[in-house]
Amino acid sequence: MRRVVITGMSALTSIGNHWGEVRDNLLAGNSGVAIMDEWKFIQGLNCYLAAPVTFKHSHYPRKKVRGMSRVSLMATRVTEQSLADSGISGDHCDYTRLGIAYGSSIGATEQFVPFGRVLSDNLARGISPTGYIQMMSHTAAVNLSIFFGIKGRMIPTSAACASGGQALGYAYEMIKQGITPWMIAGSAEALCPTQVAVFDSFYSASLNHKAPHKSVKPFDSLRDGLVVGEGAASFILEDLDHALARKAPIIAEVAGFATNMDGSHITRPDSDIMALVMKQALSAASLAPENIGYINAHAAGTAGDRAEAQAIRKVFSNRVPVTSSKGHIGHTLGGCGALEAWLTINMINEGWVAPTLNLESVADDCGGIQHIMHNHKMLDIDYAMTNNFAFGGVNTSLIFKRWSH
Repeated sequence: MRRVVITGMSALTSIGNHWGEVRDNLLAGNSGVAIMDEWKFIQGLNCYLAAPVTFKHSHYPRKKVRGMSRVSLMATRVTEQSLADSGISGDHCDYTRLGIAYGSSIGATEQFVPFGRVLSDNLARGISPTGYIQMMSHTAAVNLSIFFGIKGRMIPTSAACASGGQALGYAYEMIKQGITPWMIAGSAEALCPTQVAVFDSFYSASLNHKAPHKSVKPFDSLRDGLVVGEGAASFILEDLDHALARKAPIIAEVAGFATNMDGSHITRPDSDIMALVMKQALSAASLAPENIGYINAHAAGTAGDRAEAQAIRKVFSNRVPVTSSKGHIGHTLGGCGALEAWLTINMINEGWVAPTLNLESVADDCGGIQHIMHNHKMLDIDYAMTNNFAFGGVNTSLIFKRWSH
C-alpha cells in the first residue's frame, strides 16, 4: 500500500481566507458569527445568525463561471490556490491521471425556486439553462473538472456534514490502493436561510442574538444550538513517491480513514457506532489510541455533543485533548470535514491548538474527556484525528500525521 501525503491546501472561512489571518483570529478568540439582518424579515424563521465568508473571484472569465453558483466559486478559488501551492500546472501534469473527490450537502438553493414552481404552480417559466447545473449536488466537483480541465476519476460526495470527510477519505483510499497518483479533494458549502430553517424546525439552531460571537457553545452546559456557516477547503493528495519525484512540498500525511453508518435513526446519533468509526480509522492507520495527540471534534453546540463526548470517552478515556472549531467558524455543513481538517493540520504543524471557543462550563453529559478551554494549548504531537457525524447516521474519522521528514 502506498503512503498518501498532502502537497497543497487552501481554505475560505468566516474568520479569514489565508492561514495567517485565521491563526490570528483563532488565537484572539474571534468568531465569524454575525447577525444576518436580511433574514429578520423571513416569516417563521427564529434564528438569523450565520457565519458568512467574503472572497473575490473577479479575475475569472465570465464564460468559465456562468455555470457556477457560490458553492462552486468557493471550491474553485481554494482549488486554484491549492494547485498553485502544490506546483501543479498544465506544463507537467497529465490531467487524465488527476482525479477529484469533492463534496457538499447541496448545490445552489436559490435555483430551487423556479424548479419548485413547476410543481406548485404548474409553471415552467424562469428555469435557466444553467439552473440545474448550479443546483445539482455534484455541481462543485463537475465545475472543478471543467474549469481546470481535470480528466481523471470523479467521486462526488453528498452526505450532509460527512461530505468533506468522505471526500478526503475516498481520495486517500484511491491513492493508497494505487488507482491514481494524485487527487484534488475537499468540500464546500454556501450559506442559505433554508439551511437555518431546517435546524429551526428541529429546535437546534441557536437563538442567542444578543451575543452572536458567543452563540455557538460546543460541549457547554448552556449550549442552545448551532449556527450555520459557509466556506470551502481543498487539498492536493498525492502518492508519497510521486510527490518526492517531482520535489513537491509536503505539508502532512493522511494516515488513516474510516466511515460507517449508524443504521438505526436518521437524526439521533449512536455513540457506539461513532466510537467504532474512530477505532476503524485507528486500525486503518495501524495506530493505537495512545498514538493520537489531539482530536478535532464535530461538536456544534447541540444535543449531539453528548453522544460524541461519550464516543470519545469510550475510545480515548480522558487522555487526548479535544476541541471543536465551530465556535469560531460555525457549522459549515458539507464543508466542515475539509475545513476542520485544514485547521487541524495547520495547528499541529505549528505545535498548538485553539481552545473550544465559548466553552465556559462543561455540561455534565459532555464530561470525562480532556477539553481545551479559554486559551490555546501548545502540543508537540505526531498524529491528530478529525471527526464528523451527519444526519442519516453517517460517520467519518480521519487521522493526519505531522510531516517530519
